[in-house]
Amino acid sequence: QVQLVESGGGLVQPGGSLRLSCAASGSIFSIYVMGWYRQAPGKQRELVATINTGGSTNYADSVKDRFTISRDNAKNTVYLQMNSLKPEDTAVYYCNYRSPILPIAYWGQGTQVTVSS
Repeated sequence: QVQLVESGGGLVQPGGSLRLSCAASGSIFSIYVMGWYRQAPGKQRELVATINTGGSTNYADSVKDRFTISRDNAKNTVYLQMNSLKPEDTAVYYCNYRSPILPIAYWGQGTQVTVSS
């Protein structure tokens, strides 16, 4: 089992910034992919960004050039730096941890991000 602990959500004005963190613990894989997904009210959960053990990243078009995903392998932690936030970024953000080889994935409990003036 892998446990994910998220932090960093909150309320921010349009144009502001937030940084999300997700720390993984437990039976950590030697190779894994971590990332962030989000779900707005009435919408399906969607990919925001992912990063693999080697550091390769993938972003949704809607957040490219505004969000940056990074990781600290020694701490099994992934970060999402969110800049130039827009009201449409408002959602519950979920951390995801999965094996690229086996059909195993874990989700965090979610953290609310609200962008509003």
